[in-house]
Amino acid sequence: MNPTTASSVTELLISSHQDSLQIVNKSLPENRQRRHTALSSVHAFAFLRQAEPETLEISRAAELFQTTLQVLTKRARERYQRDVTAPELLSLEHVGLIAELSRCPSAVHPAICQQSHLSKYRSVSGICNNRQNPLWGAANTQLVRWLPAEYEDGEKEPKGWNRGRLYNGFQLPPMGDGLSGERRCMPFHRSTPACFNNFGSDIKQAFQRQQMNAITSFIDASVVYGHTPVLQQSLRDIHSRNGKLAVNTHFSDSEGRPYLPSVATVPSACHQDPNDPQRERVECFRAGDSRANEGLPLTALHTLWLREHNRIAETLRWLNGHWSPETVYQETRKIIGALHQIITMRDYVPKIIGLESFQRYIGPYKGYDPTTDPSASNVFATAAFRFGHATVSPILRRLNESFQEHEQFPHLRLHNTFFCPWRIVKEGGIEPILRGVIGTPAPTVHADTLMAEELTERLVVLNISQQMDLAALNLQRGRDHGLPGYNDWRVFCGLKRIKTLEDFIDVASDRNVAEKILNMYKHPDNIDIWLGGLAENLTPGSRTGPLFSCLIAKQMKALRQGDRFWWEGEGMFSQQQKAELLKTSVSRIICDNSGIKEVLRDSFIFGQYPSDYVPCDRIPSMHLAAWKEKKSTG
Repeated sequence: MNPTTASSVTELLISSHQDSLQIVNKSLPENRQRRHTALSSVHAFAFLRQAEPETLEISRAAELFQTTLQVLTKRARERYQRDVTAPELLSLEHVGLIAELSRCPSAVHPAICQQSHLSKYRSVSGICNNRQNPLWGAANTQLVRWLPAEYEDGEKEPKGWNRGRLYNGFQLPPMGDGLSGERRCMPFHRSTPACFNNFGSDIKQAFQRQQMNAITSFIDASVVYGHTPVLQQSLRDIHSRNGKLAVNTHFSDSEGRPYLPSVATVPSACHQDPNDPQRERVECFRAGDSRANEGLPLTALHTLWLREHNRIAETLRWLNGHWSPETVYQETRKIIGALHQIITMRDYVPKIIGLESFQRYIGPYKGYDPTTDPSASNVFATAAFRFGHATVSPILRRLNESFQEHEQFPHLRLHNTFFCPWRIVKEGGIEPILRGVIGTPAPTVHADTLMAEELTERLVVLNISQQMDLAALNLQRGRDHGLPGYNDWRVFCGLKRIKTLEDFIDVASDRNVAEKILNMYKHPDNIDIWLGGLAENLTPGSRTGPLFSCLIAKQMKALRQGDRFWWEGEGMFSQQQKAELLKTSVSRIICDNSGIKEVLRDSFIFGQYPSDYVPCDRIPSMHLAAWKEKKSTG
């Protein structure tokens, strides 16, 4: 590119950015109907999600960056009277200028992490976990790609956006088909884009829409503590100076046990008790993860971890009277993070992917590997780990002390539990819900009914008046993220590519479903990964098929090997402390933080009451005396 042309492109770039500012400022605060313009695939149904200010700021910058690229390309085509693409028009310096004008965060140099070795505790945002690659695994960074993105236009458009486009000779099926057979449209909001941030020599990724992971990738208990300094501060009990987390100031359970604090902005969007004559509001709860109010079991788990933090903090403060409130808080956070890692990797993951897959793909811990990127992959977050949606029961059972249906609080249809924290406060606390969770077997996945109708026909999403279909949303989400198809991921995992109906029948759990899927997609390479992975036969002793077992395992290994603060890592805990941490279990946490007196030894394995239940005093406890420190006399 000669100097004159370069100057012309720079001039075009700046003017395009100015126009893009107006477009983004108009589109972000509003829900807009689909517009058939050159910009429609980016701004369709744009809206402001419930997110932290930092995330929203980066999101806006990313939208501005993407829009500038589109406006610039459109103008260049008009100016030069030919089909011009952004990669051939722009240099890496031009891309950097667009990022700067859009106010994308600048690249983080490893020098920022020089002092990180002095800290015993991980940063709340995940930054500097890897000192050479400070943003690996950090919040508000892009989901990584294990395979290149596949967009309809190569840059941003989801597959199926242009109805005339054929794949292997066929149109892709639309994602808005209702179970009743009626085609219906639903609002769909594109995932938050990630800002361009130093892709080095790989300029191609800069021109493709990438998605942001607003939270940290690590198993670090950020669901309890948040993922930004501001959010973390808002969750702490700063005024009491005791190292504890803040609790609800309006409500507690019948025994005085605390609930999660209310959100700061009221009135909140959470549903209220329609039969309360006093109209006493129960606002949405506040936690480290904004999804804490989506379902009652999730809210109950968040409540348990809040109480567990405060229980441990109180004991550590008593054991080490010389510790500052900050030390009490950080040491407790470190323990809670370790408990999350142990419960996830020891008690949960092997049951999800099967012991064989665990040993094959994950294996024993061999220490921290600074060359392993622990960042969450796009395919894991968007497809593989969404297998759990097919295991959700349409009924939430609430059980009494004998693990029978509760006399006062009967079972609930799932859609009556979304965003209803009032049911915990006014209907018996977390105990009936927890008993229902551990005392009810998880639904068996049947290929002909992959997801409960409560999720496909009656899903409730705040601020959207109509009921939604989670299956359709998941499928469209994969296309929104540019995920390659089911077959490409099978090859990625070393599995056989599906070429014929008989091939698909061999790996699917149901012949009729295999036929229906292939009849709908017309070609095996067209099958969306979430649906294909969900239709597979489960591997022995697991809840997932071979493809999802592989993808989940690969992600879990990266999260473990690439985490400098993994609980088993050198210098993280003493041998005595590690031995105590290993005594923990979900059952023990339930015993210590609720009114439940009988539990299963392993809450992840269903058992019959009363034969398989034991009193809480028979569940091993972690003794915190291992954390007692002698006061320094120096």
